[in-house]
Amino acid sequence: MSVEAAANANYGSTASGSSFYAAMRILPRDQREAMFQIYSFCRQVDDIADSDGPREERLAALQQWRDDIDALYQGHPPPRLKDYVASVKTFGLKREDFLAIVDGMEMDVPQDIRAPDMATLDLYCDRVASAVGRLSVRVFGMPEEDGILLAYHLGRALQLTNILRDIDEDAGLGRLYLPREALLHAGITNNDPARVTADRALPKVCAPLAERAKVHFEKSDEIMNRNKRRAVRAPRIMSKYYHSILDLLIARGFTAPREPVRVSKAAKIGILLRYAII
Repeated sequence: MSVEAAANANYGSTASGSSFYAAMRILPRDQREAMFQIYSFCRQVDDIADSDGPREERLAALQQWRDDIDALYQGHPPPRLKDYVASVKTFGLKREDFLAIVDGMEMDVPQDIRAPDMATLDLYCDRVASAVGRLSVRVFGMPEEDGILLAYHLGRALQLTNILRDIDEDAGLGRLYLPREALLHAGITNNDPARVTADRALPKVCAPLAERAKVHFEKSDEIMNRNKRRAVRAPRIMSKYYHSILDLLIARGFTAPREPVRVSKAAKIGILLRYAII
């Protein structure tokens, strides 16, 4: 339910090896195909944003995706979106959600994000995570109101978890997604990623973000608990997998040096066995 989670569970693994793939393969064929189309779209726009090509070329490539989405909804889909026509019609996928994802990817392109204020960070999470969720819950067949609420909370839970997990990886790319207010509250006035990630006060920045993610997971659980089990199987698997990552991060702590955390294969299988089978 985020660009990173939906496209490849942090866009670093192949689709077949990701939590996304495991969650989506349990769906009926038409839903599965629609979700992999959303996956493919997220993957391609994220690859543009994360490439090392000139920024002007990346902006132009993202604008071409906007033009192609517009053409799709005007009844003239370009070749790379022809297969999307049936899914858009069957599940009522919204043009504005596809465009929001492109807008989110573009936030990293003119210049690398560094210590955004909380409002900007939340907008980023909405575009690259909750917008994916809004497309997904329509495919899952959730009621409109609860679907939008789940997209809001679970998208933010997943994205905040990604940010906390990938602090060092993002810093290597010159990016820093930790909010400015939290940095200042911890006494960190610099926004240089390398210096911030080495700062001894970093745990004071990460702790409130982890708590915020936990609240969003809790809200997500409340929503999923009141909906049909079949409709929330896939998002629940994603939620449990990423909640496990968050628990591992909290247990490890955020003091440098930070060893990567991974959910064990046994834990992944346990999640699938518990939530994939109705």
